[in-house]
Amino acid sequence: MLLDLARGVAVLAAAFIAWRGHLELWHLYAMTLITGTGSAMYWATVNALVQEVIPPSQFTGANAAVLVGVQSGMLIAGAFVGFIYDSAGIAGILAIDGATYFVSAFCLYQVRRGYVSPRERQRYPREYSEATEATAEALETGENPEVAEAGLSLAMYADLKEGFAYLRTQPVVRALGVTHSLLMAGVVSANVVLVALANDILHAGARGLGFLEAGWATGAITGGLIASQLSRKWRLTLYVAAIAGLAIGHMVVPFASFLIGAVTIQAIFGLCRAVAGVIAQSSLMSIVPRHFMGRTQSAMAVLTTILQLIMSFSLGWIAQRINIATGFALLALMYGGASFFAMRARQLLAQMA
Repeated sequence: MLLDLARGVAVLAAAFIAWRGHLELWHLYAMTLITGTGSAMYWATVNALVQEVIPPSQFTGANAAVLVGVQSGMLIAGAFVGFIYDSAGIAGILAIDGATYFVSAFCLYQVRRGYVSPRERQRYPREYSEATEATAEALETGENPEVAEAGLSLAMYADLKEGFAYLRTQPVVRALGVTHSLLMAGVVSANVVLVALANDILHAGARGLGFLEAGWATGAITGGLIASQLSRKWRLTLYVAAIAGLAIGHMVVPFASFLIGAVTIQAIFGLCRAVAGVIAQSSLMSIVPRHFMGRTQSAMAVLTTILQLIMSFSLGWIAQRINIATGFALLALMYGGASFFAMRARQLLAQMA
């Protein structure tokens, strides 16, 4: 909830600066840094929360519902942002975006209220040091804010370290985690070349980008609905096929010279991402213990962010210095690596069954 509030304030501040006519590039960089950091932390927390509040038999449906909800929002945004931008400009777009964070914070407030002490509600065995006890007491009483801040920093580092240690000892979770990190890093960093595709190849501008995003979201909603109904027999096979489809498709998309063709391919990408994402998260939730899910998701988020940074800089440099097709080829190579880990995860999961 605090993450959403912080991101909402940052985006609304950028919207106000744009409205006053003083928006500069570094303002957008700062805003993106805050929202990107919050996004990585937010999704690691939300994925752990889903496992905590949903019965194991409903993991697939719950993950599909979360994805369909997110992609429905993207569909609405993708369908209208290109057209709204022409009339409202960047200030209007940022204002709408900032307001959505406050709506999200309110929804999370309705789900979970208050601070829950780990000492009183601990359900899983874990040793607490004196430093941990002092941190918990400082959080409960509001006294010694320096102790609470330092203790939280150490606790977060310890949790992240435990998450990576857990991944090293669990080959199935590691394979699923690496696959999902490669998948999400590719999805986010692809926006670098997607904008260039809309402007330089399709010559469609902001409206064309809106159609491309709407196509992606439509495919993702369809994929989420399909994934929620899949039987166990087909899940892992389609998991590998979906990621392989992303690898092949990114070799083709830069040669789609008309908007309808590019939107269709984007819809297929969205479907593949949804199927792969729902199956991966559902499989992780059925394997990883609840008391380790937050740390596991945080470790995956760190890996995703590192890959995303590397890919974003690489794609920007390649698209500017070489050509857009080479940038998409790099994405295809990345998804090819994800396909390898997906096949490894499928093999290990089949052995466990």
